Amino acid sequence: MSATPPSPTTPNSTQLADLRKSYERAELDENASNPLPLAQFGLWLGEALSAQLPEPNAMTLATVGSDLRPSTRIVLIKGYDERGIVWYTNYESRKGRELAGNPFAALQFHWVELERVVRIEGVVEKVSDAESDAYYKSRPLDSRLGAWASPQSEVISGRGVLVANAAKYGAQFLLNPPRPPHWGGYRLVPERWEFWQGRKSRLHDRLRYSRDAKGGWLRERLAP
Repeated sequence: MSATPPSPTTPNSTQLADLRKSYERAELDENASNPLPLAQFGLWLGEALSAQLPEPNAMTLATVGSDLRPSTRIVLIKGYDERGIVWYTNYESRKGRELAGNPFAALQFHWVELERVVRIEGVVEKVSDAESDAYYKSRPLDSRLGAWASPQSEVISGRGVLVANAAKYGAQFLLNPPRPPHWGGYRLVPERWEFWQGRKSRLHDRLRYSRDAKGGWLRERLAP
């Protein structure tokens, strides 16, 4: 007879309060950091990729609805340049509806193994149809059909709804599904960046970049 697997232990408040980690991997100095936040971001993202971290492209997206309540979810960065940070999703999802009513949002990358966080705040706009079309065509077929099959953020009766929808659109479009009109890209245009590097004794390094009066970037150190 096989052994009965142990039951999971529910952590109590004392166990959670006693969790500690000393951050000692690296430092973030004003003189060593890049004066341009996009270049500093590219450096850190490159190091996260080189370290082969699990999903280094994952970022938390925070939006605020008409009820003034914030919500977060994980999305994947699919591009970045001087114009901003790009991801793709369903325009009719909760985040899409919230961005339609309030285009201001925030992104956060947390590279745990490198003891680093990047926070980005700004206004969000849709990318061009041409950009959305090009990215959609580059996706695997299952992912392209999934964009049709999922009424994202809506209540459904069960997983069977998604499976049936995928089969329906697969039969309809075969190998060449067009991009759904309700699906495409967003770009967050940064107005503020913050780079956080964990340090010993909780005296973390925090550098904030914000727009100055001349349209450049002001770099300042924040207390942890």
